[in-house]
Amino acid sequence: MSSNTVFERRSNGGLAATAKDYQDPPPAPLIDSGEFTQWSFYRAITVEFVATLLFLYVLVLTVIGYDTQSATNVCGGVGVLGIAWAVGGMIFVLVYCTAGISGGHINPAVTFGLFLARKISLIRAVFYIMAQCLGAICGCALAKSFQKAYYVRYRGGTNILADGYSITTGLAAEIAGTFILVYTVFSATDPKRNARDSHVPVLAPLPIGFAVFIVHLATIPITGTGINPARSFGAAVIYNRTEAWDHHWIFWVGPFVGAAIAAIYHQVIIRAGAVKALGSFKTSSAL
Repeated sequence: MSSNTVFERRSNGGLAATAKDYQDPPPAPLIDSGEFTQWSFYRAITVEFVATLLFLYVLVLTVIGYDTQSATNVCGGVGVLGIAWAVGGMIFVLVYCTAGISGGHINPAVTFGLFLARKISLIRAVFYIMAQCLGAICGCALAKSFQKAYYVRYRGGTNILADGYSITTGLAAEIAGTFILVYTVFSATDPKRNARDSHVPVLAPLPIGFAVFIVHLATIPITGTGINPARSFGAAVIYNRTEAWDHHWIFWVGPFVGAAIAAIYHQVIIRAGAVKALGSFKTSSAL
């Protein structure tokens, strides 16, 4: 029996082999100029822009609202837990709404990780990242238009390395947090797993949202939680104070390194890419 045979659970709890064998989809081309002629390409870019705009709009207003209320009442506002719930919940909603159109990236680090794994082309990755950054800027600008005085007073939700933490700690927090997120994305959207478990595509946005929620709980006290270069960039552009740019590179390098590690780990270790490549090499050598 093929190792790729998919099993289905019988009504009595047993497993029955089906005729459906899983085949790994071919890697996306590095450069696919044909995408420029497809309406679905531009629709996906638009969706990434709008989704990132909505994400930053909700995130920034939630942070400002908490800072405003806690300034007069230590126990006021939603607290760090509430911010984490708002961000994780919004990601769950947005991924659910956009996954079938653009893949629901809403994050340059996720896009970069999927590009490294050859899930998307270089052209799509570049345009996604551009749309995400522009969407983040517009989302922060929209939030500022509603809360201009509070936006400036409470730094507009900008990612800033907290006092008492070193640059190394901040960078490590961003790398680890992004690794958790991107690894979850790979696991939740694994096509082999989807072929075996039909419920996985429906549930995929849920673990991704929970990953964002958990990472925010852990790293808000350190960096305010970036793990999304577009989120950090949009907030820094609109706030545009020196403190917003002092350690801004952390919020690009950290997420991209974390995404790369997650992509390599999933493709080489979890999906046994190295073992498959070695096996293929041995087979061809024996012929």
